[in-house]
Amino acid sequence: MNRQLRRVSTVVLLMFLSLFCSTTVIGVFQVDNLRVDKRNARTLYQSYSTERGPILVGGQPIAQSVPVDDQYKFLRKYDDPEMYSAVTGYFTLNQGMTGIEGALNDKLSGTANDQFLDQLNALLTGQNPKGAAVELTIDPDIQKAAWDALGDQVGAIVALEPKTGAILAMVSKPGFDPNTLASHDTASVLDEYQKLNGEKPNPLINRAIAGDLYHPGSVFKLVVAAAAFESGKYTPDSEFDSPDRLQLPQTTTVITNSGGRSCGGTPKATIATAIRLSCNIPFAELGMELGEDAIAETAQEFGFGDRIAIPMPVTPSLYPTGMDLPHLAMSAFGQYDDRVTPLQVAMVSAAIANGGTLMQPTLVKRVIAPDLTVLQPFQPSVYSRPMSRATSAELTQIMVSGVSDGVASNARISGVDVAGKTGTAQNGTGQPFTLWFTGFAPAENPQVAVAVVLENGGGRGQSAVGNTLAAPIGKKVLEAVLKK
Repeated sequence: MNRQLRRVSTVVLLMFLSLFCSTTVIGVFQVDNLRVDKRNARTLYQSYSTERGPILVGGQPIAQSVPVDDQYKFLRKYDDPEMYSAVTGYFTLNQGMTGIEGALNDKLSGTANDQFLDQLNALLTGQNPKGAAVELTIDPDIQKAAWDALGDQVGAIVALEPKTGAILAMVSKPGFDPNTLASHDTASVLDEYQKLNGEKPNPLINRAIAGDLYHPGSVFKLVVAAAAFESGKYTPDSEFDSPDRLQLPQTTTVITNSGGRSCGGTPKATIATAIRLSCNIPFAELGMELGEDAIAETAQEFGFGDRIAIPMPVTPSLYPTGMDLPHLAMSAFGQYDDRVTPLQVAMVSAAIANGGTLMQPTLVKRVIAPDLTVLQPFQPSVYSRPMSRATSAELTQIMVSGVSDGVASNARISGVDVAGKTGTAQNGTGQPFTLWFTGFAPAENPQVAVAVVLENGGGRGQSAVGNTLAAPIGKKVLEAVLKK
């Protein structure tokens, strides 16, 4: 009998300990995850009774809460809503949160752990609780220049400060008006959300950091060149055969350079010439020689495959693995299954501009409590070092030549050395090209690195290239920075 009682007692004790551990994990260690879970309706409703903190750009609110006479007490209001929609995202009653609104909801709503004393003070003094303000790294003048430069195109622009990783501009078009999703009328919010989500192109997709991603085309040659130079086996003067057509091994597939000519009109072409004139065939040959592992390793150092947070989550860019020779050849000039975000392309240029050191990209300059104390200051941090200073200097010089005397000529700025690279990515038979420009300026002391992508061939199908439309847009963003 005593043995049976001991067994029962042991089982009961184990059950109690299991329950104690599980409730401790849920109540203590998972509290932050539960609070920010989009399915937690109670947290969402509670946040409406708090004066949500503003989102600031250049010291001015681009999103703020204003008092209203209903059960929710405050209504979210957005200024210049479409221009900043890729940054702020939206804050709704029944369709969740995106952008900075979602990524820093705990700070803005005042529910973060480091704001506990503010919550307690508000309770004791009877004051209305307030959330923290989030000041962004976005420069309003550069954001406006990028928005205007993109015009009616479908695409995105990202501008980075190479030395710090601060995101100075992030634009995605088409944009949307988050005010229409901030209403307290849940039926109208749902109708508006379904309307926006059904539009083509979809304005709710942040093309700068998410979506289906893009073939990078020739801007990926910068990654391959970095891998080649870092291997110690190649220099900018390394030469490759330069026919006007190349049949890929094991296939009947034939690749050509732009215009169907040899690279530079000579039987051989250097890596530097192939970048300056954006030739595919020498890079296909380089890729097959260099090998998948070397390219993949360098791509990973640039951030490919990583889940980056800025603090919004960024869809990982992809470099394929397990390729045969023909697919490896095509991947070396940005085709096959290479896929990137504009942020990733801007990070490549920023690393080259910063002497081979890539800084962690971020949108957050600082988080400020209601009493004006700084809860979270901006502290630049190194993301990786994908190349040596020597390699970055070599790539910089090649990119400067690409603008001054190559196929990125429409990015020229009088009196300034601009480093740039264009891309014209194919998307399948009969499909419009994807057009790219990426670069930085001034080349000798870079203040900004930029990436521009245009969908649908910039409205010209397959009749335009990156230098035609994307490079002039990149130039306008660079000029906006240099004029400050």
